[in-house]
Amino acid sequence: MPAFARYVGIDYSGAETPPASLRGLHIYLAEGGASPIEVPPPPSPRKYWTRRGIAEWLVARLAEDVPTLVGIDHGFSFPLRYFEVHGLPPDWPAFLDDFQRHWPTDEDHTYVDFVRDGAAGNGAARMGNARWRRLTEERAGGAKSVFHFDVQGSVAKSTHAGIPWLRFIRQRLGSHVHFWPFDGWDVPAGRSAIAEVYPALWSRSFARADRTGDQHDAFSIAAWLSRADQEGSLAAFLKPDLTPPERALAQVEGWILGIPGLIRTGRERDGSASAACNSNLSSLH
Repeated sequence: MPAFARYVGIDYSGAETPPASLRGLHIYLAEGGASPIEVPPPPSPRKYWTRRGIAEWLVARLAEDVPTLVGIDHGFSFPLRYFEVHGLPPDWPAFLDDFQRHWPTDEDHTYVDFVRDGAAGNGAARMGNARWRRLTEERAGGAKSVFHFDVQGSVAKSTHAGIPWLRFIRQRLGSHVHFWPFDGWDVPAGRSAIAEVYPALWSRSFARADRTGDQHDAFSIAAWLSRADQEGSLAAFLKPDLTPPERALAQVEGWILGIPGLIRTGRERDGSASAACNSNLSSLH
């Protein structure tokens, strides 16, 4: 039996400001096993969605008593190295608060580049390095670092723009929504959930039809989530093949839904990879 009744795919953009109407923002919604359909923005002079509008729409939808799985294509957290360098506890809710204080990219007139350039916030005190990658990015292969700005396929700007809106949603919905895997690898029955996704994993599996690339990414997210849940494979993807230390690390760094983990070699199964994860996490406590 499927765990969810609705599936939402969001193609994100970190361009401009939160109230800006952006061509790169799209929402597709699938109900049950039906094909996803595009959700238009609310009637207004704006032609496209805004980041603020998407966050408010999600709060309204997820407050309904309909178990919904949402996939958003930006990073939800940062590599463990970031926490180490900045002396932060390995605690995701605390990270959300700290990040928004330094990168207030949910404020109406704030561009990500304003913070990068020192014109807003205090990004200089919370910078990362493009060489730092999360475990899930390493396992995904082609996924770029959340700090790799200004390159083709970069997710850095959308991540730095989107993380404060995760905090916004969490503040308004509390335990009504499950942020996977930070709130645990098991999503309680009947609960809605939000997960980080990487549409490049799935977009080639679905015919593009007349959709733009951004539309097709959002469509593919919703379509894959629906298909995986209807076919019964979603449960396995919600529990990727990770050692206990890797699993603990991923609850700080986040995990991309759809990345299965790793079939480890004998040496890694003997504990070398686990020891490294254990050592890094212990240094933060």
